[in-house]
This record gives sequence, structure tokens and C-alpha cells, in this order.
Amino acid sequence: MTGDMSSELVFYVNGIKVVEENAEPETTLLQFLRQKLGLTGTKLGCGEGGCGACTVMVSRFDHYSKKICHFSVNACLAPLCSMHGMAVTTVEGIGSVKNGLHPVQERLAKSHGSQCGFCTPGIIMSMYTLLRNDPQPTIEHMEKAFEGNLCRCTGYRPILDGFRTFTKEYCAMGENCCKNKNGNNNLQLEDGVGTDLVKTKAFLPLDATQDPIFPPELQNSTKFDTDYLIYRGERVVWHRPTKLDELLDLKSTYPDARLVVGNTEIGVEMKFKNMKYPVMIAPTHIPELVDITHTDLGIRFGASVTLSRIDQELKEAIAKYSEPKTRVFTAVIEMLRWFAGYQIRNVAAVAGNIITASPISDLNPLFLACGAVLEVQSKESGRRQITMDEKFFLGYRKTALTSTEVVINILLPFTSKNEYFGGYKQAYRREDDIATVNSGIYVVFEDNSNVIKKLSLAYGGMAITTIMPTRTMAAVVGRKWDDSLVMDICRLLADDLPLQPGSPGGMVEYRRTLTISFFFKFYLSVQMQLQSMHLSKTKVPSYLHSATAPFHRDPSKSTQIYQEVASGQREEDPVGRPINHLSAMKQATGEAVYIDDMPKFQNELYMGFVMSKKAYANIKSVDASEALSMPGVVDYISHVDVPGKNTWGAALPDDEEIFATTQVLCEGQIIGGIVAETQIQAQRAAKCVKVEYEELKPIITIKEAIEAGSFFGSPQKISCGDVEAALQQADHVIEGECHVGGQEHFYLETQAVIAIPKGEDGEMEMFISTQNPTESQHVTAEALNVPANRIVVRVKRIGGGFGGKETRSVMISTPVAIAANKLGRPVRVMLDRDEDMLMTGTRHPFYAKYKIGFMDGGKITALEINIYNNAGMSQDLSWAVMHRAMFHSDNAYKIPNLSTTGHVCRTNISSNTAFRGFGGPQGMMVVEQCITDVAYTLGVSPIKVRELNLYQEGDRTHYGQLLEHCTVQRCWDECLNQSDYFRRKKEVDIFNSENRWKKRGITIVPTKFGIAYTALFLNQAGALVHIYMDGSVLLTHAGVEMGQGLHTKMIQVASRALRIPASKIHTSEVGTNTVPNTSPTAASCGSDLNGMAVINACKTLLERLEPIMLENPKGTWEDWIKSAYINRISLSATGFYKTPGIGYDFNTGKGRPFNYFTSGVACSEVEIDCLTGDHQVLRTDIVMDVGVSLNPAIDIGQIEGGFTQGYGLMMMEQQKISPKGILYTRGPGNYKIPGFGDIPVQFNVTLLKGSVNEKAVYSSKAIGEPPLFLSSSVFFAAKDAIASARADAGHHGNFILPSPATPERVRMACEDQFTDLFPKAKEGTFTPWFVEL
Repeated sequence: MTGDMSSELVFYVNGIKVVEENAEPETTLLQFLRQKLGLTGTKLGCGEGGCGACTVMVSRFDHYSKKICHFSVNACLAPLCSMHGMAVTTVEGIGSVKNGLHPVQERLAKSHGSQCGFCTPGIIMSMYTLLRNDPQPTIEHMEKAFEGNLCRCTGYRPILDGFRTFTKEYCAMGENCCKNKNGNNNLQLEDGVGTDLVKTKAFLPLDATQDPIFPPELQNSTKFDTDYLIYRGERVVWHRPTKLDELLDLKSTYPDARLVVGNTEIGVEMKFKNMKYPVMIAPTHIPELVDITHTDLGIRFGASVTLSRIDQELKEAIAKYSEPKTRVFTAVIEMLRWFAGYQIRNVAAVAGNIITASPISDLNPLFLACGAVLEVQSKESGRRQITMDEKFFLGYRKTALTSTEVVINILLPFTSKNEYFGGYKQAYRREDDIATVNSGIYVVFEDNSNVIKKLSLAYGGMAITTIMPTRTMAAVVGRKWDDSLVMDICRLLADDLPLQPGSPGGMVEYRRTLTISFFFKFYLSVQMQLQSMHLSKTKVPSYLHSATAPFHRDPSKSTQIYQEVASGQREEDPVGRPINHLSAMKQATGEAVYIDDMPKFQNELYMGFVMSKKAYANIKSVDASEALSMPGVVDYISHVDVPGKNTWGAALPDDEEIFATTQVLCEGQIIGGIVAETQIQAQRAAKCVKVEYEELKPIITIKEAIEAGSFFGSPQKISCGDVEAALQQADHVIEGECHVGGQEHFYLETQAVIAIPKGEDGEMEMFISTQNPTESQHVTAEALNVPANRIVVRVKRIGGGFGGKETRSVMISTPVAIAANKLGRPVRVMLDRDEDMLMTGTRHPFYAKYKIGFMDGGKITALEINIYNNAGMSQDLSWAVMHRAMFHSDNAYKIPNLSTTGHVCRTNISSNTAFRGFGGPQGMMVVEQCITDVAYTLGVSPIKVRELNLYQEGDRTHYGQLLEHCTVQRCWDECLNQSDYFRRKKEVDIFNSENRWKKRGITIVPTKFGIAYTALFLNQAGALVHIYMDGSVLLTHAGVEMGQGLHTKMIQVASRALRIPASKIHTSEVGTNTVPNTSPTAASCGSDLNGMAVINACKTLLERLEPIMLENPKGTWEDWIKSAYINRISLSATGFYKTPGIGYDFNTGKGRPFNYFTSGVACSEVEIDCLTGDHQVLRTDIVMDVGVSLNPAIDIGQIEGGFTQGYGLMMMEQQKISPKGILYTRGPGNYKIPGFGDIPVQFNVTLLKGSVNEKAVYSSKAIGEPPLFLSSSVFFAAKDAIASARADAGHHGNFILPSPATPERVRMACEDQFTDLFPKAKEGTFTPWFVEL
């Protein structure tokens, strides 16, 4: 090699120089930051660049432009070796609680934009990077900066509102600014009502002079760019050549070597697909490969040019050149708009996208359609040009390049006035999602005519490669571009792009329909341009124009309305005030500690699980010998190492095994675990444990379970009235079915645990990310055969739970404790995202069959429901979930004769479990489907049917509970008013009459959610309050802080109860050694139960202090406490509370299951694209009764977060599992939760004024779960829009729309001449790629 060679890695982190002599090529930047430097603010959320929790800023000096470049990257994918000569900035490097927060950190924290906080550092760094590049961005630019970031808690609105204050459009007048009016014309604020949750005028100003400087050493020397680097690791050698001949030599010597620029594909392959690449070459510093050249034919981009640079260059080219020349560029820019997130686009290279040869690549269809030209070169054959056409992709992941050739550059061509080009993509989620189908379409006309000279079409997602339908392309040459062409091409494409039922990826009819939908959009677009140039006699009617418009989203807007505290309330009393989450500042600086952030303990080990690869099988043998011989491996742990019970159960004893013994009941079930010195060693070795199976036939779906009679227990029933008689007397009786899919919890912090044996008396200390410390304690004690008093479980905070850590954390923590007990050493586990999604279960899928009777006027008189849930391989909480579904099968409607029968199905999937709503949303979904069926049958608006049947004060539910202080009607009326529903409904009708391929729907949906555990014994809580001699208070209670602001609310409650400022009170953690026998933090009861227990403890303390206070009435709090101590008065008290007057007996069908109800109403307006199934939520208005809010900011955050999570359930999040029980959706790459761009464009939340609730703490109401179902307003608005599309096609009446209403389901429900070309294959004639659970 010529030039200098180095094996020393030099880079800077937060201004400090790092020199690594033995850099490991397989180490990521994230691993190095967290494990070597102890910078744990940067989080691991997914390991595949899909969630943004690991976002950091990387800066480099460009010696060509003489500029410092800042860009956000995913540290979980960025190879450590790629950091040579770079400066890395993490969240710790820009601010801290001790030394002061950066304005980005402060504004997010003070805007209530951090709940569980696990995603917060990544979001902070995305915004920080944006501001380093553009100190005053536009709102649009700001909102796009988060395309690569996810949050599961907040609903995104407060984050965007906080960061809006940095933008050009922001005015300090806030909503009073003429530009920032929310458009809610019906908003009339009463006295005592506030809209300001945040005091923006107090924000720190952004001062660029305070930002860390770029290291002068990296700026003043070119050696960091010119040195040839080589790093040798345990399994991989990394080369970074700096000259083209060096690269060609390497590729000649190592033809199988992988070229790495962004590591966005190879990193995922190595981690999740166990691929091994002994030689990796980074061609990032070779001048020819990073060059951009403008030629007469187009723009030539070097192979290593990043997608972000291409995007910027093409935008500049469009501004520079005339419009006809840049039509390909415009399409590429539009496609890049939806290509991953900034963090990926900033590092991913154009050639990597080509050579990876993914059949769903976003760019390759465009490159094939436009005939992009590659220059490739090898040492043996020299340089040649390859045109990207139908011959370029030879097979799955194979191209026309030889093994020693490398791409030098790609030429994107200019176009002329008779050439037209378009690019199209459809995915589950617009932002940062892989395509279902995508396309590039290019047409050339004969001069000054509409006669086709050439047509090129390329599609991704239709075969094992990007494919070109060459017969279609040839058949239309010489045809005129007119309406007669459309259906001919549709039929040609149908023949040219066959896709057999059951093909990988599924959704066969939808994918085939998309191919012609895309062409139709392109046809209309080109026809309109030809029409404007008078080259076509065909006129495109105005009602078709909306089909051609690119997707547009206006900047987000919002309003939050809440009742302010009474004018006479003490200034120091925080109850009812929108104070910040007390950990928000720490979360924004990365200083908040989660389980895996804790420093390693001495002699600590890591456990990697050996999991079943079969859904249902007998275990014939397990051979761990190879794994035990691998470096760092200490032991293999299995059921033989359990000193006590190897079974446990969340609701029933012995429900499932800790370690599988003779049989596995689902994929992902734990068989054993490898314990090793490091995580990588443990996980690698675990994959080498050989398990021999005897496969059995699994049951996967609800319908399979029904057919096989596979159930847990017998059916249970709740009923009122005489359903049979009422059905006979009804004017109309219809039958139907409803399917609600499962939902992955996707808490950002995966399941995590550290178990530390204490070495005496069988004691063990455990740090667990759990909602249920007591359950973890007791199951561990039983497994270790020790009393529960020897096990201490401690929980500081958890990075989201949503029910997924109520019981399923036990299946992770118990094996870890068994390993720690056997080896006498601390053992740690934090699951990778794919492991977590595979092992821990989801929200229960539900299926219901119903019969409903109703009168001509819309009054529902009878409803009979049989409802089934998919429990999975064990019972867990499935019957409790079913009970809540049954209790909520009335939602907010008085149905005098109602019968609901529940069935719990036993299947061979991971055990499903608690999830926010706990069956309630599924039960309510059934009756809301009934409502729409009634409306469509009668030909009236669903709004009329809903309003006619709403519950009123004094009504009784179908389980006999009296409705007291029922506010459903009040919420309904206020929501109608706030949303301006009737005016907007007329506008929607006008829009639909004027547009064929875009449709809108608007609807309003109520909810009534019962508050209490349905298991009576869980409705209790304890608290422990210590007052120290200096007057400070330590508050401990039974609830876990998981982002919902529970600790903050409890401090507010204690502050009022003790009549002292909240600043004097601190909560450290939850521990089984401080408050015993805790109920799980769930069922929305955290504030109700723990708040009353805290008040009880504080009352006891005040009673003890009363004589002291009376003796010295002018004394301070500190005076009284010192005096009490001197007088030997106990300053520690426990509190206890149990909810009175509740309980329900299923045997007698009598009782009062709920303490009270939380009600709300939402109105949503949705626009759908009838050709693709895409949709956008234009506006949502929510009115929620939370009683007297303890903290309006936290409660509104829970409403917005719950709504957004529910929106994912209703519209987006689809589990995919094979008929044999193999899970496909194992990470953010193929399972999509809502992103920043998915929330309603206008998002208004109002807390109902004047509501009181004497049954909970300080008249408040529970809020965690009730808002989730309001997201069904989006689902039913979409259904309303689909009904309009169907009517245009001549289809009227009821139709089935399962949940989630994915783009596939929306598109295929809009039946038309295009979908008719692809009838659905008959069930049973093929094996589907995935099944409906």
C-alpha cells in the first residue's frame, strides 16, 4: 500500500480526545460510548437504526469546502472504526442538571415533552444537530428532523410545541399570535380556564457561542483523511483505503469483502441474521467515490456520496436548471423524502442501496426506470459502464457486477420536455418505513405529440428483485396517451407482474393493485401536463386532479384547555398546576438512570437466552457443549438448576414453566441460558446451543382454536334483560363480526434486570424494569426456595411499560436470578428488541361475532356477543382481560338487552398479556362496529345512532352498576361544539362530491372506562413517609414510575396533605423492602390508590405534629420538625388504602366492579388516498373528563399519548406471524408504531370543566387508559371515507374493515375497477404467508 498506514483510532467525544490502539471492527459507537466511556445517556432502543434512541451528533471537517459538517447518526449502527478523525457529541456533552441545561434540553423538559424519558436523549440530539446546521429552521424543517426518532409515551405534540419555539415562524405571543391561531373557531374560553401549559417567555435563549468548539486538531490536519487505516479484531479486519487503486487491490485480494459506508444494511445483517464478514472495507475517503460532477448528460454522483448529499445537490440543481431537465431529480427527491430518517440518510451511500439489491429498495426502481448509468471498475478488468435496466438484477441480492468490481459513480440523467418521470411508494407508515410496493415510471413521447416513443416501468416489492414489466413496456409503444390506454395497461401489468397467493410478504391482491394504481396516478399527472401544453385532446376532469397531488402535511397545530386552580389556592399548593415531570430535566440530559445504565458490578456476568425455534414441539435433546467451549462462557443454566419451583403463574399457579423441560409451547419460549463474561459472548454462544425437536401441529389463530376446541376454562357470561325476546321484537336484526389485532408494547426500554446475590442467608437484590416488583419478588423466592423476605426488588424508573412489564418481566427476571444464585455472581440481562418482541407477548387479538336488534329510528334494543381472545401458550392475565372486554362491550351506550359471552383461546404463540386498556378497547370496538352497521343499514349517520343510544345519569349498565355523575353527554355536547362538527361535516360532504380518488371522513366517538382492578384484592396500596430532622421528606409508595408522572403527582398530593412546598419532598425509588405486597402499577389506578395511601400517611404525621404546631403557631416547618424530634415524636408513618364498595361476582352476576368511570369524546377528520390506502389525520378534538386534574400537563400528556398509541392499534400496527407460528414482526424495521408525522395535523385537547369525583384523591380521575379508545374515531372516520369511495363505485351498505385499518385494508375496501382485476384467492387453496391472529 502507498502512503501512511495506521492502526490507531483517534476521535473526540464531547471535546475529549480518545485514542484507541486496538479498535474492534465489530464494536459499534454505541457500545463504545456506553461500555468503555460510561456515557449512558445514549440509549439502545432497537439496534437497527429504527427508533433513534441512540442518536448522537457526529462532526467532521471537510477540507474541500473548508466547512465543519454536523450530522445526526444512529450510534447503534455506526461502526466505531468509522469515527477516525470525527468529533462525537452526545447528550451529556451539551448540558447537565449541575452545570446548566442547553436550551434544547430545557425546552423539551419544560414543555412536558419527556414522560418515560428513554427516547428523550435521542430526540434532543436530533434537534441539537438541526440547530447546529440551521439556528432558526422553519417549522417544516424542524418537524422533518425527527423522521428517524420514535416515542411511545407522549404522542409527540409537546415535543413539537417545545421545539417550535426555535423556528422562524414562532412568535412569543404563542396562540395569541395571528399566525399561530389554531383554527378552532368555536373556541370560547370561560373564566378560570387556561391554555398555557408552558411559560415560554422564561426559556433560555439559544446562544451558538456556548456550543462546544470543533477540535482544532481535526481541523488543522489532513492526516485523518489521508491515512490508510487497518484494524484487526477477533473475527473481522477493517480496512479504510484512501486511494482507488488501494480499494481495487483489496477487492481483488478479498472478492467477498463487504464495502461499508453507513453500515445501515451490513450492521443489521451481522446482528440479526448472524452474517459473518471477515473483511470489511470502508471506501469513505476515496476522492473519486465522494465526488459530484455535473455533465451534459446529467449529474454524476460518487458511489460513497450519502443520500443526504444527493438530496441537497438535487435540490440545488432544480433551482439552477430549467424544469424539463430535472424531472428525474424531482422524483428522486420525493422518494428520499420518505427514505428512512435523517440518521440513516446522513451516512447511507447511494451505491450501497444499489449493490444491496434489495427487492424493496426505494431508489432502484427509479434508477432502472430512468436508465441510470453506473461506472464500475476492478483491478482485473478495468473500468466499464453498466446501464441499469431489466438485466441489471440477476437474482435475489445479485447484480451484474463481478465479485471484484466496485461502483465508482452513478449518472442520473437530465430529461427533455417530451420526457416525463415519476416515483411512487406505499408503506405502512410514510416516514422511515420500507416499501410495500414502489415504482419508477418514465415515458418519452414523439416530438410535439402524445404518442408513446418509450415507456419504462420498474417495480419493487413484486418479485425477488426490482422488476421491469418488459412486455407491457413494448406493447404500448406507438399508442396515444389517452384514456383507452389505462385499462389496457392495467390488464397487461396484471399479466406481466404475477404474484401467487401466499407469496412472501403476503398482501398479494393489494400489491398487485398498487402497481396499476401507481401507473394510473402517473397517467393522470402526465395527461394534465400534456393538456396544459395542448398536446392531448383528453381532458382530465377536476374531480380526478387530487389523485396526482404529492403528499402534503401542514405544520402541526394544537390547543390544550384546562381548568386553572381557584384564585384562593395557596401559592405553595401544587395540586392542579401544570408542573413539570420531576425527572424531565435529568431525562433530557441523559442523567436519569435506567437498569442497563447502572455501572457493572464486580464479577458481573451476562445471560443470553436459548429460546425455542418451534411453536409447538417436544424437546428431544439439548446440547450446550459447543457453546460451553466458546471464549468467555461460564455456564449453561436450565431447569435442572432451579432449586425450588420451575413453574409460575400470573393469575393461576403453575401456569407456565420458567425453563421448558420436555416440551415447548411457542416460539421464543426459554429453554435455557448461557452465562458469559460479556453480552456479545453470551448471545453468540446461546445461538450455538443445539436443540433437537419433535415438531407437533401448532394452533396459532383464534379461528383455529375455535375449530379445535382449544380454550382455557369454560365460557363466562354477563347479561341483562331478555335478549332473545328483544331480538324477535326488533324492526331489524343483523349479524356481523369484528376483528381487532394484537399490538406490540414497544416500550423503548426493553425488559431488563440485574440480580445480585448477597452471599448470606439466601439474600438477593434485584434491579428490574417492572411494573410489578412484588410479583417478581415472590416468583423469584419460590424458584430459589427461599422466603420472600430474602429477595429485595428495587425500581427507580422504567422506560415505558404499558402493561408489558406487569407480569411478563417475571419470565426474564426469574431465570436471571436462578443463574446468579447458582454462580454466586451478579448477572445482567437487557433484551435486544427482537428478543423482546419474540418472547414477551402483546395485546390480545380479539374476534367477536354479534347479533344486533334495533328499531327504525336507530334505537338499539338487543345485542348478543360472543367474544374470543387469543391468550397464547399460557393463561397469564387473559381471563382478566376478557372480563374487562365484557364489562366494556356496552362502551357508552344504554342497550337494555345485552348478552356478552367470553372465550379465552389457547394457542401456540407467546403468551399475550396486559396492555393499556386491558381488553376494554377491544370490547368497545365491537359495539362501535355494531353502531356503524346499524347506521349503514338505516342509511343514517353513525353520529345519530350514537347520540340516540348514549348513557344518561341514573342509567344502569348491563352488569347492573348505577351511573352516578355520568358526564358522557356533557363531553359529547362540548366536543360537538369545540370541533365545529356540523359545519365541517358539510365541508367533508362537499369535498367528497368533488373528488373521486381522495375522500374524507369525520366522526365522533365516546368512551366510558371503568376504574378499578377487576380482581378485588389488587385494589389496595401502601405508602411510607419519612420526615428528617432538617424538614425534608422522603416519600415512598407502591407505584412504579414508568413515564406517567406518578411520582410527580404523589409529591403534589403529599405537598398539599402536609401543607409544605413540593421542593421539600423527594421520591427515590420503589422497593419491596419499604412498601410490601404492592399491587402492580396498572389499571389506571396508580394515582387513585397510592394517592389515598399517601394522604393517609401524611394525615397520621400531621396528627402527631398538631400539638407541636399549636404550641408554636408562628414557627416554621423546620422548627416544628426539630421540636418533634426533640420530643421523641415519630416522624415516620405508613399509609394504607383499599377501595371501598367494589367487587363483582361472576357466579351471581351481581356487584359493583368499578369505583367510577372516566369518560371522554373525540372527533376526528381523516383523508384517505383511495388508490393507495394511505391516510392522514387532519384534525382531532378531544374532550375528557378527568375530574379536578391533579396536574393538567401530565393528564393532557396521558390523553395525547394514549390516543396516539391507540391510533397505532387502530390504523397501523399489524403483527405478522406465519401459519407455523414464526413471528416476522420483530423490530421497527417491519413493525411500525406511529411517528412524529402521524399525529393529527391539528390536535386539540380540552379537560371538562366543573367535574368533581369524590371517589378519588382530591376529586381527580384516572387517566392512563381511558383515552386510548378515542383513537377509534380515526378508524371510523376512515371507514366513513371508504364508504364514500365505495358509493362512487356503486357499493352501498355494510362492509367489514378489520383493525388495524392498514393501507392494504383501506385500499382493498375501496372496491373499484382496479381492485376488481385481482379477486382474492379462495381460503384453503393456498398457504398464507402470515395469518390473522
